[in-house]
Amino acid sequence: MWKKALPLLLAPFFLGGCAATFTNLSAQRQVRNPNNLYPVEVALNTRQQSLRWDSIRAFVVVEDQSYEMRQTLLMKNRWEGLVPAPPHTNAVYSHYKFDFQYNAFGQPKSDSDSSPEYKLLILEKGK
Repeated sequence: MWKKALPLLLAPFFLGGCAATFTNLSAQRQVRNPNNLYPVEVALNTRQQSLRWDSIRAFVVVEDQSYEMRQTLLMKNRWEGLVPAPPHTNAVYSHYKFDFQYNAFGQPKSDSDSSPEYKLLILEKGK
């Protein structure tokens, strides 16, 4: 009986959820710039073999706003984007969100995963 039930118990580990590791590659401190846009970069690593890498859409989320990121050239697991910050803000809190599809029985399924929150300090020139 357990032999028949085991595949059903293990299915969620193999089919759904990204079980991803996020690596924030962005500088944690950046000097204030005139356009108030700050570059961010993230790497996504996962052992989920069913993930459809070509379906991934990455976003950086600041408060309630999502900003689409683009895939870094020649890298299948890295994305880069820009985070806006108001002129007098000294810190921006953001996280990364990934929407993707994975192979399942029948049609591919959709899912998403998010990173922890990261803090970007914005420094005045000369400090």
